[in-house]
Amino acid sequence: MKNLEEVSEIPIRWIPETFRFSNYVEVFQSIPMGRFILNSFFVAISVTVLAIIVSSLAAYAFARLNFKGKSTLFLCFLTTMMIPQQVTMIPNFLIMKEFGWLNTYNALIFPHLFTAFGVFMLRQFFLSIPVELEEAARIDGCSRFRIYWNIMIPLAKPAFVTLGVFLFLGEWNSFLWPLIVIDSVNLQPIQVGLRTFQGEFTTHWHLMMAGALIAELPVLLFYVFCQRYIIEGIATSGIKG
Repeated sequence: MKNLEEVSEIPIRWIPETFRFSNYVEVFQSIPMGRFILNSFFVAISVTVLAIIVSSLAAYAFARLNFKGKSTLFLCFLTTMMIPQQVTMIPNFLIMKEFGWLNTYNALIFPHLFTAFGVFMLRQFFLSIPVELEEAARIDGCSRFRIYWNIMIPLAKPAFVTLGVFLFLGEWNSFLWPLIVIDSVNLQPIQVGLRTFQGEFTTHWHLMMAGALIAELPVLLFYVFCQRYIIEGIATSGIKG
């Protein structure tokens, strides 16, 4: 809403004298904002869908299947949540380089498909589903996969939506990893694209703030539409803030 001079004023003037909506138009004229938004949507949706599929399969195995070392393996899997992303960044970068995936969508998607938080959350939800439903299905001749697909998946919709919001939000706001593995402007997500407004000697704060507001709108709308499922999913999966 402000120009560059008004943004730099001291003391801060919270309400500008003139609301400049032209800042939002200038954002799209200065950088390929539409391309950045499409890249973020593609990466965030791809990671969200694929990670939910992977997490749900692992969570069902930990919740319902009996195999040797299940508890130990699950505990080891959960301990990975304590490892900061910065610790695994260099190994992941070297792996992406070895695969030839640097500066591609693959480098943005595949390293984030395995999430211990997602497995833990869905496992807790699956444990809350009565075992009698599966026993009745097995009496009727259902296989393990059919029980997972026809019974567990429909009942776990609130948990899927909740996890999907967390995953989507995390990928949409991701900055450091895309900055490292992506050089092409055509592949940059929106958070990295906004960095274009930060130059060596000056920063166009008025355009960066306008772009940041544009970047937050999809996330806010997504949360508003999914709020009911988020509350239900958190309440039934045993996760408390």
